Amino acid sequence: MNERLRALGWSLLFLVGGYFLGLVLLVLAGQFLPAPAPDSLSEASIETGALLVAYGVLTWLIGVRVLKLGAADFGFAPVQRGLRGFGWGTLFGIGIAALAMALAVPLGHAAWRNDGGTILQWMGTVCFTGLILLPAAFAEELAFRGVPLIAISRGFGRVPALVVLAIFFGFAHLDNDHVTGLALANLALAGVLLGVAFFTPGGLWTSTGVHLGWNLTLAALAAPVSGTPLPMPWLDYSMGGPRWLTGGAFGPEGGVIATLCIVIGVVLASRRKEVRA
Repeated sequence: MNERLRALGWSLLFLVGGYFLGLVLLVLAGQFLPAPAPDSLSEASIETGALLVAYGVLTWLIGVRVLKLGAADFGFAPVQRGLRGFGWGTLFGIGIAALAMALAVPLGHAAWRNDGGTILQWMGTVCFTGLILLPAAFAEELAFRGVPLIAISRGFGRVPALVVLAIFFGFAHLDNDHVTGLALANLALAGVLLGVAFFTPGGLWTSTGVHLGWNLTLAALAAPVSGTPLPMPWLDYSMGGPRWLTGGAFGPEGGVIATLCIVIGVVLASRRKEVRA
């Protein structure tokens, strides 16, 4: 029982402490850095940087120093396995996101049209967006699929750990624009998928790849990502409807089609060979 309480206590301290440390860093950044334009990618990059530093510091303090976790526990070593996991995860995330977008066409009458840009502009924007989304995905994976997932799974088992961290992951998006109850449920389900991916070869590399692949595919196809529209030339996406099916203004993650695709993703990812206890 003491080990379980210890795992739960340190995990809660990690999650809450990282959040508040990130807020402190954002305040400090506001004092010393030029103010970014509202809703700009620069603002998002500063927030991502603050979370990376906050959860990176706590990963070392709590994960390494207190809980004695090593690189292999996070899937950081061996590097070759991690890189393969990242590649697999990225392709996997792309696949299930593309499936969700494709199914919305016949089921929800979603459609794309040319908005006047060029393919080259689109390709350049996709690459730039990927550079922004990669550290953001890693920051969230470090927070929710790092120290707390390892600690709680060792104390209570994998299933309770996956469920608890998935709920935290879902509610972390409570303030997102256009969020609905179904959207939060889908994000929690996505948290389960990412947790399952963490326990496959590559660990955090793999879960970060799945996270990036999903988000970048939605952005590349001009759909909002968790309620946030990202600028994308050449393509303009009409979500179709009804909202409960396609997600509406929140993006595909707010609809039942995404629910189906994420469930498929969980089933497929859970069948991938595991390498860590």
